[in-house]
Amino acid sequence: GVPALRTFLSPALKRPAKKDWIKVAQADQLDIGTPVKVDFTETVTDAWVATRALRTVWLRTDDGEKFTAWSGICTHLGCAFGVDAERKVFHCPCHHGLFDLATGKVVGGPPPRALDELPVRVVNGEVQVILKQFRAGVTDRIEV
Repeated sequence: GVPALRTFLSPALKRPAKKDWIKVAQADQLDIGTPVKVDFTETVTDAWVATRALRTVWLRTDDGEKFTAWSGICTHLGCAFGVDAERKVFHCPCHHGLFDLATGKVVGGPPPRALDELPVRVVNGEVQVILKQFRAGVTDRIEV
């Protein structure tokens, strides 16, 4: 019975996986001054099942060397957002949240906080981020 119990409980006893840097783009292929949406897949393991999930980050640079990365999830209710080129803002279509293109700060609508900024670095011309997810709908950035 002990081996069966250990097999059954082992996923619950695992330590959380360390967050790794993920390559999302080549630095020299990103436009300066314009946010760029980057989609990529991540393998997510839930107990014994591994699945692939589509993730999104937004990248922006003003000089081609320093980058800002934001999670592609709106801070209001977790919807995906895009760029409204006409109004020059990030726009979440779920409840019309608006965010500044340069800073990610809320400029309109119901979102309780700015876009969630992610750690970003450039190594050998590759833009890398650490993907983190935060609780939506609250004013504090609470990682989940």
